[in-house]
Amino acid sequence: MQHPLRAAGRPRQGRPLILIVAPAWIGDAIISQPLLALLKLRPGSGPAPAIDVLAPPWVGPVYERMPEVSSVIDSPFAHSELGWMRRRAVAKDLAQRGYREAFVLPNSLKSALIPWLARIPVRVGYTGEQRYGLLNDRRKLDASRLPRLVDRFAALAFPDGAKLPSPLPDPALRIDPLAQQATLARLSLAMDRAVTALCPGAEYGPAKRWPIEYYADIAIRALRAGRQAWIFGSPKDSEIGAAIAAAAPGAVDLCGKTSLSEAIDLLALADVVLTNDSGLMHVATAVGCRVVALFGSSTPAYTPPLSRRATTISLHLDCSPCFQRTCPLGHMNCLNQLKPQQVQDTIAALPPNN
Repeated sequence: MQHPLRAAGRPRQGRPLILIVAPAWIGDAIISQPLLALLKLRPGSGPAPAIDVLAPPWVGPVYERMPEVSSVIDSPFAHSELGWMRRRAVAKDLAQRGYREAFVLPNSLKSALIPWLARIPVRVGYTGEQRYGLLNDRRKLDASRLPRLVDRFAALAFPDGAKLPSPLPDPALRIDPLAQQATLARLSLAMDRAVTALCPGAEYGPAKRWPIEYYADIAIRALRAGRQAWIFGSPKDSEIGAAIAAAAPGAVDLCGKTSLSEAIDLLALADVVLTNDSGLMHVATAVGCRVVALFGSSTPAYTPPLSRRATTISLHLDCSPCFQRTCPLGHMNCLNQLKPQQVQDTIAALPPNN
């Protein structure tokens, strides 16, 4: 059973091969990039390793834009699917490629099965769902020493308990200029005015979404200032995007109208990005944008935007972070009480683009 490469392989002759089993979330995928950069830089007598990534198709386009990645291999499994026979088939294919190490980033038992079945000699990850035997470099997570997800991923590049370098490398995605221009033309977009990008969705759930009417308020302010307002999101955000565009005539609703690769290229053109804690928040930081990120049920102490050009806003209420998909108290005060004027003041105070 062959599994198509999503990106053309880079030269790999004579280089040690590493397999990354990727997370299933776009934001977590971007947060994993510092690990990949550190693996490339590990001291040794030989050449830098070639890194392949086994990733779900909805995450693969992010890894395609990482310069550290040689090839992206489609993982055909849906959320929570065991698919034992298909996992064995994937493992058989991977076993022929000669990987020296595998880094298993999700904490599920299922995610560790393929490297084990492929008999990759070194299999690294956290204990997670009691993955005894499946991982042979199995780490016990010390959350107090590694509070951020990026720290937890990066620590896997080093012996257990080793001190991490500081600062860690920032994520940085490549932009495709030709594809970028083609997408602008396809969507009839022009760069004659500065762009305020809005990312009002959050796949995890409504407790991470700033109110639609507040996003519309910011869009109206941008349009009145002579700027463009572009609304980004997946097809699942189409209702949200349409509501904001209806309340802010002149705003461009791109929700569901771009692929993830196209969104990466377009977000790179934005002067400023206002976003919930979401996958697109991490995309915007990784393409170098000025970012204002809004946190409600989650916390920047765990998954902050990894860029010195990003600013986070959180009201730090006693009930947050709760990490729930919906507000357990039914009031969403962590985001409802964060008013547009405070957000607009934060945007206005950002250092200018160079």
